[in-house]
Amino acid sequence: MVKSSLVRQALILVALAFVPGFVQAIFFWDKVSWRSPVPASEMVTVTQARAWGENTIWVDARPDNEFARDHVPGALPLNEDRWSELLPQFLAAWSPEKKVVVYCSSEGCNASREVAHRLHKEAQLANVFVLEGGWEEWLKEKR
Repeated sequence: MVKSSLVRQALILVALAFVPGFVQAIFFWDKVSWRSPVPASEMVTVTQARAWGENTIWVDARPDNEFARDHVPGALPLNEDRWSELLPQFLAAWSPEKKVVVYCSSEGCNASREVAHRLHKEAQLANVFVLEGGWEEWLKEKR
């Protein structure tokens, strides 16, 4: 009798532990990286982006403190937190013939996808790409 009661309580606790995860999965369903607003055709590898050379504008979508610590040489900061403040600086450096490569921390980071999406939709820019693997991939390829 006591053993079945403990088993039942344990099962209830396990079920309750899954509730926050299910709620979060439902709430953030459209924000996870596998449902990216950036099509696969607009993803670019480090090698491809480097091959574009001077025709590339690198955009760092990471938080300011990460950008200050280190970034792709010549990259411009443009993140969600300071979008309105940083966008004019970016637009001053942009020109139609340039390709824009946006990156954030890693493959799982969604900030680069969000910034690229906003550049497409709000700034009406073409040739905006998201760096596959983000900053982590840049560091691997840098070696």
